[in-house]
Amino acid sequence: MTSSTTTGRTTVEALALFAALLTTFGELHPACDHWVQGSTTARCKRLYGSHLVYRDGTAADPDQPRPGAAVLTASARGRQAAASHVASYTAVQVGAALAVTRALGYRIPTTALLAGTAVNALTHAALDRGALLLWVADRTGKRGYLDHCQAARLGADGTVTAEINGPGTAWLSLDDAAHRAIGVTAAAVTTWLAVRKGRRHSAR
Repeated sequence: MTSSTTTGRTTVEALALFAALLTTFGELHPACDHWVQGSTTARCKRLYGSHLVYRDGTAADPDQPRPGAAVLTASARGRQAAASHVASYTAVQVGAALAVTRALGYRIPTTALLAGTAVNALTHAALDRGALLLWVADRTGKRGYLDHCQAARLGADGTVTAEINGPGTAWLSLDDAAHRAIGVTAAAVTTWLAVRKGRRHSAR
């Protein structure tokens, strides 16, 4: 087999693997965020502060304690919720990537999959805590977009409040766009490492 033929096959392999991973990561992202993630986790993952809260995110009232209920700082609960979401998100993404590629007859090297998983998981955790997204929005001129495109929420008592993040907001749109863009990087890193490892094996 000539080197040009080998190179051509490697290129086709890389493009096919990249397309499969990109599709899997990108198309499953909304499902992981809106179906797999619990409502309490979504509500608590952006909590910050030293004030005490219960696990459901509500402020702990010393005058009306909940016997036996765990109490922790808002920041600790936020980190805990974000970690829980990233864990379930990562499990679905990795499981789906393995299922799709193996069903199509390809086995991704463990190191390559772990590298791509790390890109997705770490950036997802950072963005979903909220501070990083706000920082990027401030420096890219998108803060006005966040402030303008909020959503009106109707409470059980008829009270209307504004919400800056969540369904129907610019925050959710920017968050989703950022995750999908990062998914391109995760798919590219995984593919590059997988094909590179395959070349080393074929050269022996």
